[in-house]
Amino acid sequence: MNRENIVERRKKVVLGMSGGVDSSVAAILLKEQGYDVIGVFMKNWEEKDENGVCMAEEDYKDVIAVAEQLEIPYYSVNFVKEYWDKVFTYFLDEYKKGRTPNPDVMCNKEIKFRAFLDYAMKLGADYVATGHYARIIHEEKDGKIKSTMLRGIDDNKDQTYFLCQLSQEQLEKVLFPLGEYTKPQIREIAEKYNLVTAKKKTVQESALLENVILINFYPNTYQQRVEIL
Repeated sequence: MNRENIVERRKKVVLGMSGGVDSSVAAILLKEQGYDVIGVFMKNWEEKDENGVCMAEEDYKDVIAVAEQLEIPYYSVNFVKEYWDKVFTYFLDEYKKGRTPNPDVMCNKEIKFRAFLDYAMKLGADYVATGHYARIIHEEKDGKIKSTMLRGIDDNKDQTYFLCQLSQEQLEKVLFPLGEYTKPQIREIAEKYNLVTAKKKTVQESALLENVILINFYPNTYQQRVEIL
């Protein structure tokens, strides 16, 4: 059964916007599908670049620019404490045990599709959406909707692995508008709309977090990695 047929009456979608090109175009696609879109920027980390500029503030400026251009309301929510408790602490504990964790998996499970989902429901959302490259099939059977996640069509950008711990309850409330597109197509759409994020590079969250931990807790290991690179 087609997704739009199942959720025809449900129109409000709260979109997680990172300030990158993917979530920016997700807003465009959702609007084109007729959804009432609200953009929300999640601040998960307190971090500055080498020039002392807060990266979250710079990303939020891009969110504001895109949201105002597309004429959608936008908010910012602070999940720094939740991220520290659920993701950073877990990441650090795993390192101490000699294991290599994946913070993206935990962040999606605990922050983007739990804390953020709860926040979105308080805004009256029927669904949340993100700029992940994945697809979902929603099938109705015996009055219940079963949600199955599928790989995105772009093999180079597929992110289903990072979403592998999402529950049925979470998936039922999620939209992934980019799943049917390739990254080059997303760039083309962004350029067509002349978005400020059209040429913005994608930054891997796990790489940033790993560097933060190594610099602050394992400086010798970080220096060895820099020398190797």
